[in-house]
Amino acid sequence: MFGRLFGRGAERRAADPHALPAPRRQKNGMYTLRALGDARVLALVEAAGAGDWEVVKAALAPFDLGRDHQVLGELADLDGIQDWIGRAVEEDKEHRATALLISGTRHISWGWEARTTARAVNVTQDQWRVFHERLRTAEEQLLEAAELRPEWVTPWRRLLTSGRGMSLGPAVTETRLDAALGRAPLDLETHVEWVSQLQPRWGGEPGQALAFARDALARAPQGHRLGCVIAMAHIEDWVESDQGDCLETPEIQAELREAADHSILHPSYTWRPGWQQDFNMFAMALSLAGERHTVRRVFRTLDGAYTTWPWTYFAEPEQQFARHHRRA
Repeated sequence: MFGRLFGRGAERRAADPHALPAPRRQKNGMYTLRALGDARVLALVEAAGAGDWEVVKAALAPFDLGRDHQVLGELADLDGIQDWIGRAVEEDKEHRATALLISGTRHISWGWEARTTARAVNVTQDQWRVFHERLRTAEEQLLEAAELRPEWVTPWRRLLTSGRGMSLGPAVTETRLDAALGRAPLDLETHVEWVSQLQPRWGGEPGQALAFARDALARAPQGHRLGCVIAMAHIEDWVESDQGDCLETPEIQAELREAADHSILHPSYTWRPGWQQDFNMFAMALSLAGERHTVRRVFRTLDGAYTTWPWTYFAEPEQQFARHHRRA
């Protein structure tokens, strides 16, 4: 009782034998999370960085790449993997689906790297060309991976991203959403991707994303990370708004507190590789809302662990994390 009252309890967890050693921190006490904070993921990333497909396959053994979006994301963001993964696709028939999944996902990230984060009007014709070429490759490879392994959810979630980038329209994207949720009805990453899709900048209507997020939370059992979709829905509303203080209302603060208590701060929350990103979502949303109590528990649990996303919505993400961490 007293632990919960004073902001402890849910933050206590058993020691993780695979956790990476505590890194050297910056002067402000923060550090950037590496390889989801997990030694097994680090081994996987290092093998992929070296282009060693045999070691990559061995390092994938503890994970289900068809369902683990975060582990797949570590490979997707790894520069250079596109230089060799195509050989694995062509030569390793037994593991072709896995190689296709990795390659297709990497091509989406690689495509956005070519496009950059500039506003559409500032993207050059050559950038658009390379962007669409890479997304077309991603689409082909992910659709084949999904056909080879129909139980996988990760290809469908990634196809939502490529479909948005290629402006394939609601008929295609809604079919892909149904395919993803049909395989994993409580999948957080799919829900977060759809929250982005429902934003006005992508053709959605104001309020749609938040209504979708609230419906998802209502279906989520206590301790499930799906509660993070509420945090992301409010962050997306803030991105869309012209008012920097648009989340600073008692109602939004209360909703974020309740969602955090229902999910990441609940005793039954599962501590998995990359849990820090779940906490970073709430850290950013609660900070934007000006919430003063639950945000302390969230930052205390993070203990300085910074994940790039979702703070990249700021022009200076690391500085913003450090500032709100210090205030909490």
